[in-house]
Amino acid sequence: MPNDKRASSPWRVRDFRTLFTATTLSQLGADVGYVAVPLVAVAALDASPGQVGALAALSTLAFLLVGLPAGAWVDRMHHRRVLIGADLARAVLGASVPIAWWLDALTLGQLYAVVLLTGCATVFFDVGSQSTLPQLVDREALVGANAAVVSLQAASNIAGRGAGGGLVQLLTAPVAVLFSSLAYLASALRLTAIGARQKLPARAGGPRLRAQIAEGLRHVLGDPELRALALAAALTNFGAQMVNTMLPLLFVRELGLSAGALGLFWAVGGLGVLLGARCARPLAARLGHGRTLVLSGVLLAPAALLVPLVGGGPWLWPAGLGWVLTMAKIGTANVLGVSLRQRMTPDPLLGRMNATFRFMLTGAVAVGSAVAGLLGELSGVTATLWAGAAVLAVSFLPLLLSPVRSRRELPRRQPEGPAVTETARA
Repeated sequence: MPNDKRASSPWRVRDFRTLFTATTLSQLGADVGYVAVPLVAVAALDASPGQVGALAALSTLAFLLVGLPAGAWVDRMHHRRVLIGADLARAVLGASVPIAWWLDALTLGQLYAVVLLTGCATVFFDVGSQSTLPQLVDREALVGANAAVVSLQAASNIAGRGAGGGLVQLLTAPVAVLFSSLAYLASALRLTAIGARQKLPARAGGPRLRAQIAEGLRHVLGDPELRALALAAALTNFGAQMVNTMLPLLFVRELGLSAGALGLFWAVGGLGVLLGARCARPLAARLGHGRTLVLSGVLLAPAALLVPLVGGGPWLWPAGLGWVLTMAKIGTANVLGVSLRQRMTPDPLLGRMNATFRFMLTGAVAVGSAVAGLLGELSGVTATLWAGAAVLAVSFLPLLLSPVRSRRELPRRQPEGPAVTETARA
């Protein structure tokens, strides 16, 4: 590890700059694909609404199928190789779509397989990336590093998906998918420049996969601070997914607004995430890490109750303000929560910790979608929006009732854990 790891700014660490650049390319590929792949199904394969919905569900399913074992596997492997392999897999899978389209051989079944397998590769990339980051920067730089990554994701959600729509309009959806694949390939090439060395646990006589997964679950659920972070984030995802599932129906069907108005509403939410991410570090330095997490929830989360007021005319403005404030809370929580859980976890458990969080948070998204659909059928769109907003409004309670509220600073780096016997390039 280079000596400049001790610098307080993550931007002075060469390996962090490399990871950030690669993540930018990878995120661009993901956001272009987010727009282009469903449009391939609609435009090239004449897919029905149910088939498009199944396509979206398959990417989420990947996190539930391989989320927990992925953490144990990542902890056993070279993180850099995991990231490169995940990017290369996504590049090859994406490239198969335009190739099959040009050969007039593309089928919906192939598209389903591509989405599911791409989701599996994304699980490994996300877990590997969050496990690599705390090994590249020190404690003082960790919050800044996570703020940069969350800001990148928010900005990409705003600009990357817009670029994806433009590519589809100019060059057709299959060609846009090819651009997504090229972005993944560029990310993989960039990752080869990471030079940090990662300590790997000894393989001989190590615990079985099931035991390793259980160890990760105990680490997260057995610690009151990590458990509170997981529960608060799961409630946030659950409530946000209920709201997001109903918004298209409300905007387009009930209010008669354009798809562009819905996109603008979501884009404004992305600006809120960006604002929250940029404010997280200075607020934590002034108020304390845990107090900022709790206060941002207490002060901003109830603003979600403004969102169900959305409607034509002036009501759109308070609803938009409520959405911005809610997303700002999420941006702050993402930066500070991820930094805290990374610092509380020994290196040999980072993959399993991140995978456990991913499993719980993605599971909350899946359940939130199902509950929103059921409530929407039984009680209507507006009632479902109120239910989701109510969950968002109280999502901070697990943090308020936990030791997180009194935490002033990030803890010092955790011990490395048992039996670290070999080193390898990350």
